Amino acid sequence: MMDVRTPLASIGLLAVLLMASGCSPKDEPKKQATLEEKTAQFEQSLDSIQDPKLRDAIADLGGSLLLLERARVKLADKPIEAEYGEDTLALLKHYPTPQALVDTYVNGLFVLRKASHSDYLTDLQPVFPFSFNMPDQFPFPHGLEWKSVTLSNNKVIPFQPEWSETDPGIQLSPSSSNLTNPDDLTVTYPFIEGVETENKSQPQPVSLKGAVEVVAPGKVLTFDLSKKDVGHKRTEGTITLNLLLLEKNYAEIELTNSAPLAPEVDDESPNPLLVQARDSTGQFLTRSGSINENAAQVAFYEKQLAEMQKQKAWSDAFEKQLTDEQKAFEHKQNSHYAKVYFNGVIDNLQVNVLDFSTATVTRKDLDLPVLRFDKNSLQKTVEPLPMPVTVYDDGAASWLKDASMTEDQLKNSVTISQSTEDASAAHIVFDHPFTFNDDLVGSERNSSDAPITFFTADDKGERGEPIELPTEAFELDAARGTLTYDLNLFPENPAFVVGSIPLFLANIEKATIDVAKLPKGLSLKDNALVVDQKEFPSDSWRFYAKDASGNYLKEILGVSHRAEEYGTALFDVHYFYGQPTTLESYQRTDLNTVQYGFEVKLDKPESK
Repeated sequence: MMDVRTPLASIGLLAVLLMASGCSPKDEPKKQATLEEKTAQFEQSLDSIQDPKLRDAIADLGGSLLLLERARVKLADKPIEAEYGEDTLALLKHYPTPQALVDTYVNGLFVLRKASHSDYLTDLQPVFPFSFNMPDQFPFPHGLEWKSVTLSNNKVIPFQPEWSETDPGIQLSPSSSNLTNPDDLTVTYPFIEGVETENKSQPQPVSLKGAVEVVAPGKVLTFDLSKKDVGHKRTEGTITLNLLLLEKNYAEIELTNSAPLAPEVDDESPNPLLVQARDSTGQFLTRSGSINENAAQVAFYEKQLAEMQKQKAWSDAFEKQLTDEQKAFEHKQNSHYAKVYFNGVIDNLQVNVLDFSTATVTRKDLDLPVLRFDKNSLQKTVEPLPMPVTVYDDGAASWLKDASMTEDQLKNSVTISQSTEDASAAHIVFDHPFTFNDDLVGSERNSSDAPITFFTADDKGERGEPIELPTEAFELDAARGTLTYDLNLFPENPAFVVGSIPLFLANIEKATIDVAKLPKGLSLKDNALVVDQKEFPSDSWRFYAKDASGNYLKEILGVSHRAEEYGTALFDVHYFYGQPTTLESYQRTDLNTVQYGFEVKLDKPESK
């Protein structure tokens, strides 16, 4: 299939994936109806196309254009509600050059064998030094290809793109069990019905071979923009940035590079624009989506679709015509456009421009040992995990600020939601964001019964008389923050509920420790911090590490060493990307119960 549609299809789909649905203004139903009509007409027109190749091509391109239009409507009509995230471009600031970032990415990769209770499956997890979620993928063009796994009997099993039911041998293929880690692999041993084969008697995976390739831009430029920059072009070297528009929750940006793309990336067409926004609080807003096709590009694809729809059949000559048209159009496009939407009101923008007019390609063959680090270990010794790279944890400072959370801050973070869908289990949920304070509160939450009273409504709809109820009519689960009540046991429908629910707040004491003067119970073995559980039990202590730069180091993983399975913890080991020079300890010294008083107007039960 030709690649004319690829850029548009991926962008349209990305925009849809990134946005969250929400309420719409009054004119959305009209737009939606038009879109639904367009979609129905388009699908109907496909039925009349006889040539399957032509039908597929029209379905792909037309479907992508409809997806893009739907994304535009959804993004434009989404309510503006502040949602905060991390500085997703912070990692670019930690490394002196783009190439240094690439080297860290490539050299920090290792492979873990995951714990398995299966007799015929062993999962392998490639662990990357940077973890990214959309839209914050690793910012440079990159590819990873697995080739084979070597087993303990020296047998080499080649990688195959999917598991085969008919292959009788040992197989290496992508894992189908874990969608959250799409890079995971599975070694599958033959399964013979009725024959018990212990996994440990099978040849075990020892090393994983593959290849990685990353393209680094020659340089990365940073532009800080605000409302006053709209319409004023900013030029640095061959790069010109133009802030076309800055509205409440979106920005339109055009980028021009007078230098051509380096030959190393010509086929990749990498996204050169990384855009972030802050609101007036100075916090980074999360993105709700982006549209990367300007009006001229959409018009071009619409013209190509119209040409397709005039055809009776697909032909090589017609495919060449479309491809040539696309190449000619792209050759004339010397700018890159982005319309980026954010969850919140924008105060200022930070735009990083990746200049790919010069580029460096890093290719490396991988032969990675398969390592075993279970969360709980019965080993008495500390297994080394040497790491040749340094990676910082840019979310740590924000996470740790809640170590000093106050009662008022905790109360103000509570949100209340309710449901009367099930009359026998109507419920109210008192929720609040999970914080570092919650992490140190732990599971020991003692709470006494809190007084709760349900009320009727008076003639004015205000709170009326209290309702006498049997004890089994409602139940408060303080740990989950849920009040459940059975309307079938109420003599009349309640209109209000008044009471209090216990919240839990830890007193946390912070200390800074120089690694040259570690107290009894703490020791450092290269990049591994060993914590004696008698001196510093993990239910009430947390440790964070910094290196000489003063930045928090990212933790690779942690292992709890125990005397026996489910038994007494002996010591914990925390492995870091880098060499700690300073530790920060956080100890829960006390646990306070905070009564959160409430009056909730209840939703009416749903009528049957």
